[in-house]
Amino acid sequence: MSGALSFYDGDELMIYDMPTFPRNKTKRVDCHTLFKIISDNKPDHAYVEQVNAFSMGATGAYNFGWSCGVIEAVLASCGIPFTYVTPQVWKKEMACPKDKDASRMRASQLFPQFTHNWERKKDDGRAESALIALFGYNKII
Repeated sequence: MSGALSFYDGDELMIYDMPTFPRNKTKRVDCHTLFKIISDNKPDHAYVEQVNAFSMGATGAYNFGWSCGVIEAVLASCGIPFTYVTPQVWKKEMACPKDKDASRMRASQLFPQFTHNWERKKDDGRAESALIALFGYNKII
């Protein structure tokens, strides 16, 4: 829910915070806005971080799984092929340490012209999203 979507074409990097709406003291992924963002940007392929719900309570795990399903369904609805990639794989390939703050630092090294997107400490999800987009771009070219 605190993540982001990044689109990278080799020149331009577009970042969107994950669209959400409040629901019963929690947040849910806004599938309509997500569909619009993805269909407007028309990616050739999507790389989605494969994470899990370990150490979450029942409600958190349910919301997490529901969100993952929404993302997969929206990508499928847009006709976008996608690949799941674990943090261990993309971080190793992008030479990115595990620390969230290090993700912001590494993204700044690789995308110096786009650092305004992850200036705040809480923007680590944006930085990681940008790094996954670059990881995917490198796989496709």
